[in-house]
Amino acid sequence: MTVLEANITASVSATSAESHAPLFVFAGGGSGGHLYPALAIAEALRNELGAIRTVFFGTERPIDNRVLTHAGETLVPQNVRPVSSRPWRWPGFLRAWRASTTRCRAHFAAHRPAMVVGTGGFASAPAVRVAAKRGIPAALLNPDLVPGKANRFLTGSVEAIFAQFAETANHFPDGAPVEVTGCPVRSTFATASREQGIAEFDLDPQRKTLLVTGASLGARSINTAMVHLAPQLAARSGWQVLHLSGSDDANIVRSAYASAGVAAKVVEYTEQMACAMAAADLMITRAGASTIAEVLASAVPVILVPYPHHRDQHQLAHARLLARRGAAAFCTEGDDAGATASALAPILADLMADAARRMEMRRALADVRSPHAATTIARRMIELAGCRRAVVA
Repeated sequence: MTVLEANITASVSATSAESHAPLFVFAGGGSGGHLYPALAIAEALRNELGAIRTVFFGTERPIDNRVLTHAGETLVPQNVRPVSSRPWRWPGFLRAWRASTTRCRAHFAAHRPAMVVGTGGFASAPAVRVAAKRGIPAALLNPDLVPGKANRFLTGSVEAIFAQFAETANHFPDGAPVEVTGCPVRSTFATASREQGIAEFDLDPQRKTLLVTGASLGARSINTAMVHLAPQLAARSGWQVLHLSGSDDANIVRSAYASAGVAAKVVEYTEQMACAMAAADLMITRAGASTIAEVLASAVPVILVPYPHHRDQHQLAHARLLARRGAAAFCTEGDDAGATASALAPILADLMADAARRMEMRRALADVRSPHAATTIARRMIELAGCRRAVVA
């Protein structure tokens, strides 16, 4: 046993004073979208069962360690990698796959999970496949309208696929165990207030707030587009900007706003996204599935700028779905920052000027959201795992 594995074993054993508390494994990572919904489910499981143990089989990317350490969760980092279309990379993929499945088998032999949930992405595959071979109940979380390659590959290994959108079932084979639950978000999205958000980010309560973010890792194309739009924003009296930029572009964005005279707060990263959205009167963001779920939970009027380089264009599918329902506006990303800024400028100007349209968006978002998704999934997991729910006095 390596030092890392010994530390993991100790952490799992010490996670609960109740030595027989059920263990739930969440597999997946590499972005906030693969982590935050799982954290919401873990929170709901604790509310339902009381004492549980949890382990996250994630990736070696820094965000996994940052998010899970902040949440007090145990991370098992895997060096698994996605399948490449380039044959000369296949040996490296196979070595990483074998190493990850070996680690999962060893861990599950020492600490048999009550259930394993794949949260999407290539890092979910080893744990879900090992669980299926060992007769451990397994499920998938599929918040994207169009399922990714990993979830399609794992369909036959699970008892349930928890989907955010009803339309997702059309993208799986007939008979796939798709259950439409919505996408879980952390409970703070239901409780955060505008006042909390204003205080958290030291904003001016007398101004309306435009929130700009490229999701957990930032988005350079959105950042540079907003640099182009800084003079336009300066002309909007009564507004301020809260911009979550990521670390690489923070100084450039901050300098552009300052030079244009924009009232702006630029933050590299925050764990307080619920507060940021609660403070917002309008938002510009990507259209990833967990971001969509958080937008729905917060009912914040939004302009979506879908990431354009995914092969399946699932972010564009999300944006179009919400736009059809009157719950969002969206624009496509251009070939350069100037083109993106030109596409975004008229949409942004119209929505900043139109309070009635923003209110219509809020109502439409509230109609679409699934506020109890985490609890719904947790209860279904408890059923599949054969656990008993806590008795409430």
